[in-house]
Amino acid sequence: MKGTSLIIWGIIFGAMGLGYIAYGRKEKAVIPLCSGVALCLVPYIISNIYLMVMVGILLVVMPFFVKT
Repeated sequence: MKGTSLIIWGIIFGAMGLGYIAYGRKEKAVIPLCSGVALCLVPYIISNIYLMVMVGILLVVMPFFVKT
C-alpha cells in the first residue's frame, strides 16, 4: 500500500510540476519554474509519504504567496 501511494502522489506532483514549468517558461516567471522543477524532483528524493505530501503541497502553493 505504501509503494502505491508513493507512485500516485509522485505522478500527481510531477504533473503539477510540469504545468508550473510550462507556465514559468512561457511567462518568464522564476518562482513557478523553480517550484515546478522541485515538484518533479521531490518524488525521487523523499521516500516518506507524509513528508513528500507536505513538501509537495508547500511547493504547489508557494507561487501564490511568493511574488517576484
